[in-house]
Amino acid sequence: MSMIKTSSIRNFPQTTDIGMGAANGTFGELLQGILGENNRDFLVTLPIKNASYATFYSIPSLQEIVIVPRSKQKSKSLVEKIVKHYGFPPGGILEINSELPVGKGMASSSADLVAAARAVENCFHIKMEPALLELFLSTIEPTDGVMYEGAVAYYHKEVKLREYIGELPPLCIVSIDEGGTIDTIEFNKQTKPYTHAEKMEYSLLLQKISKAIRERDVHTIGAVSSRSAILNQKILPKKRLSEVMEINEKIGGLGTVVAHSGTSLGILLLKEEPDFYKKLEWGYRCLSEWNKEVHVYHT
Repeated sequence: MSMIKTSSIRNFPQTTDIGMGAANGTFGELLQGILGENNRDFLVTLPIKNASYATFYSIPSLQEIVIVPRSKQKSKSLVEKIVKHYGFPPGGILEINSELPVGKGMASSSADLVAAARAVENCFHIKMEPALLELFLSTIEPTDGVMYEGAVAYYHKEVKLREYIGELPPLCIVSIDEGGTIDTIEFNKQTKPYTHAEKMEYSLLLQKISKAIRERDVHTIGAVSSRSAILNQKILPKKRLSEVMEINEKIGGLGTVVAHSGTSLGILLLKEEPDFYKKLEWGYRCLSEWNKEVHVYHT
């Protein structure tokens, strides 16, 4: 966990309690769409090791939550709701440090929020039920299910768990970012023009990837992720998707993965393969021909 700088609180009164929390981000989603069975937006998470970290300093002499940095206003709002609900002292300092880029589809905002909630839990020695945390989150924005360990099927617009699926195999994503940022809140307000046939396909894809994750069938995981990336082209197209898919085939990757509401895309690799590092180097070199910056993430 990254170290929290104490310089930002030196001018405040002495703290009485301190809590710390963390939440992992995601590299886009393995699968995202609308289910034919109930017409609900859903996604399947792809958790990565990169995370957001929060520290909460409870200071009863303060009458408000001070947020550092000031741009993390949504995290401040969440903490205000939590302390009010439990009747905790209303004053304190919330400090957020994140390893996740903003606006790229890597759940940076969701990770900030969950890390902040966990810091408050740690500070006051409580444990919120997931349903209560989701209720608080639903008043702020759609979220990516990052409060759950492993891969989950999640109704992100409703902020509700559909199903816990299981732990992912040790995967690596070698990736590029096409630039710019996406406002997830505005993006999720859009109507997705999927046909009935496509929605029924999403229901089938969810069944397939759930079974594949539980059985550690990495090739099916990659195939479903690639299909989801293709279906998402009508919603938020990636300019380099066809080239990335060609590179995936060339190096023998598992499949292509995208941030369905972001700007990142990459190739899935299995770290347990004997030629993993060879594939990683080859993929890195191939992607660097299209993009100056190539990033590597791990589940």
